[in-house]
Amino acid sequence: MKTPPPLKHPVSVAHLLKSRLQETKRTSKELAEAIDLPKTYVDDLLAGKRRPPLPARTDIYERMTTFLRLGRNELALCARAERAAGPPSAPLTSNTEVVEQLMELCEPETAKRLRQKRSANRDVELADLIQRLLDVAQGAVRRLLDDEIGLRIAASREGSTYPVMRLRVLEFLDATPDTLTEPDMVEFVRPRVENWSVDLDTGVLKVVLRAQWPNQRDRRRPATRATISRQ
Repeated sequence: MKTPPPLKHPVSVAHLLKSRLQETKRTSKELAEAIDLPKTYVDDLLAGKRRPPLPARTDIYERMTTFLRLGRNELALCARAERAAGPPSAPLTSNTEVVEQLMELCEPETAKRLRQKRSANRDVELADLIQRLLDVAQGAVRRLLDDEIGLRIAASREGSTYPVMRLRVLEFLDATPDTLTEPDMVEFVRPRVENWSVDLDTGVLKVVLRAQWPNQRDRRRPATRATISRQ
């Protein structure tokens, strides 16, 4: 099987994948199996119903590249260009419960001041802060993709499958302040973030992470902590 010539210009991820599947006489089902995700995910990606994930937040491009014998960085290049050309995200989630859950994890006095800022219609400023907090949480969750055994155990415990469990992780990794959901908070953010605060004068964000992802077997074990500061 020959590797195709390098791309001269970025194309959509869907176009690149469909072209290469046709050239290699592979199916979307085979591609889904190669990246350990449900076939519906690949079908939606090929149909343009799902935006391609950020390269730094996924492992699917490396797997797709190997399976389809693509150029090393072609998928990542196309994904970045496609996302950059897409519509901008809304400034902040309209889900008040999600914002309140984030505030519950925040240092009380800082949370009070942030609520006042939101009351003053400063959602853009708050959305930027939540994006930085989300970046930290997603960075911690990204490591779950490398823990196949742990994900398989979690899937079995919940009566799910490994591909579905991987998809849940990948969808959270692609979340933004306007798409963050209550299930995201319950499953990924709250188990990872012990607490956080921000210096509203300097913008330095301090996040205390739980080093372990709590599960039913570890509930009696105190979580070790890691502190991350970002400006």
